[in-house]
Amino acid sequence: MVSVRPSLTFLTRKQRTLQSCSSFSGIGIHTGEEVTIRFCPAKEGTGIVFKRMDLPSNPVIPATIEYVQDTSRSTTIGIKDIRIHTVEHVLSAIKAYNIDNLSIEISGIEPPIGNGSSDIFVNMIESGGIQEQEQTTPIVKIQDPVYWSEGDVHLVALPSDFYKISYTLHYPDFPALQGQFHSLNINQESFKKEIAPCRTFSLYKEIAMLMEQGLIKGGSLDNAIVVKDDGGILNKGELLFPTEMARHKILDLNGDLSLIRCDFLAHIIAVRSGHTSNFAFAKCLLNYITMENHS
Repeated sequence: MVSVRPSLTFLTRKQRTLQSCSSFSGIGIHTGEEVTIRFCPAKEGTGIVFKRMDLPSNPVIPATIEYVQDTSRSTTIGIKDIRIHTVEHVLSAIKAYNIDNLSIEISGIEPPIGNGSSDIFVNMIESGGIQEQEQTTPIVKIQDPVYWSEGDVHLVALPSDFYKISYTLHYPDFPALQGQFHSLNINQESFKKEIAPCRTFSLYKEIAMLMEQGLIKGGSLDNAIVVKDDGGILNKGELLFPTEMARHKILDLNGDLSLIRCDFLAHIIAVRSGHTSNFAFAKCLLNYITMENHS
């Protein structure tokens, strides 16, 4: 549990876990291998932890900033050479549903990709049912702007009575990715309806490079939107939303910010951010919340 400086505590709520276990099996987007993920209730104060069931002694990796090892194409957490890739889609659903304590048992190095969104993890949470616990957790109200910026990538947290994310996506050379913007208050209802279904996406020209790196062995048009070099969409059918890609970026950002392991109220405004900048910004927010480097 993050140690919050008292002046920032706005209110508290009961901690939450699941009533029962739920599971899902499918392929990982990078390994292409079959993997099973299982959400199991956990006692108060446990936090969100991943347990590698395929390894001896079933090592446990907490889903916190301290254990982030890589953010190049997705968010990877780990301890030494024991890793779990692409945790952001799982964590985004868990954060949106305010789940505080959960043991995530996984039989491989990455969660199943499903359709490239958070839908399967929302379904797992709702299948397991939500259980309130006796202990409380603080909800921090951000009182000052907190920002991170580099080049044309910007993130800022502004004071707000709600937890809100506004995202601007802009790839000037790709018509399908020009000037997408979406903004909403995040809660379990809005997340399930407007964010969880939105699929990950990739530029067609990047696919060969990813394959050469031994990645996306499980990638297909069933679990990712592919944007062609001329800016069109390779997938059949229409996008779920005109701003589906910007919404997926909100999904990713929400998952990455969950690594702070503290509820907070703020309006997060992001421009062209990705996992690496999300992680840098999350560290800035954590410093603010815990008073590290804060005067």
